[in-house]
Amino acid sequence: MSFFKDKTIVMSGGSRGVGLEIAKALGKDGANIAILAKTTEPHPKLPGTLYTAAEDIEKVGGNALPLVCDIRFEEQVQDSVSQVVEKFGGIDICINNASAIHLSDTLNTPMKRYDLMHNINVRGTFLLSQTCIPHLKNGNNPHILTLGPPLDIARKWFGITLAYTTAKYGMSLIAHGLAEELGEFGIASNCLWPRTALDTAAVQNVIGSELVKGSRKPSIYADAAYAVLKRDSSDCTGNFFLDQDVLEEEGVTDFEQYAIEPGQQLVSDFFVDDNPEDWMQL
Repeated sequence: MSFFKDKTIVMSGGSRGVGLEIAKALGKDGANIAILAKTTEPHPKLPGTLYTAAEDIEKVGGNALPLVCDIRFEEQVQDSVSQVVEKFGGIDICINNASAIHLSDTLNTPMKRYDLMHNINVRGTFLLSQTCIPHLKNGNNPHILTLGPPLDIARKWFGITLAYTTAKYGMSLIAHGLAEELGEFGIASNCLWPRTALDTAAVQNVIGSELVKGSRKPSIYADAAYAVLKRDSSDCTGNFFLDQDVLEEEGVTDFEQYAIEPGQQLVSDFFVDDNPEDWMQL
């Protein structure tokens, strides 16, 4: 069964990494997927652009709409959402994927990096959700899925990298609030986060390539997103999901299929309680 056939998804970012993997997983069903991103030219260290992402989505059977958009700017987001509705007739799913990262302590965080993370991660999540809500009210099993972590206020997470933690938690707080606010309309709002590190360019460039051996393929995150977005929007909301937990609920038992190097000790992701203490020393 093609569960997402003809459903329309709006995603911030998605030109690479887990966002693109999620878009392709939904695209295989024949979904309409609008990618709102600003990467029109290849990055020297990060593969993929808005247009190569659209090609990848089309190759697996999806209908892609690449839209050049910086989600920090209200007019650009509103114009992009209007184009989506004009082309596809509505919106069923909003995925808040776009996120900026800078892992450093307070003294080594330039304010321009602080502003970038909070403007993209927090303000962008709020803005895209806000702009999509009127259309989601008329959507088919409408969902907002935010790629944000579970809210754990243990001081260790803030002590590692305060600016990034508050920016990511801001995304999760917005998703948490929207679940309460939009429940009466049957619009789900959930967060999804990886239990373990994922093998993406961001992990290799920002955190370090040494983590790759203990990482999983981004496809585990995509499979979990697919499973969450299939669930009844009136009944599945306000959750902080971890990808492995979602798939276990779906009956998946073989997680070695997602391993970069089967048998290796897995490295837990940020904001997951079973991180080894020595890994948290940046």
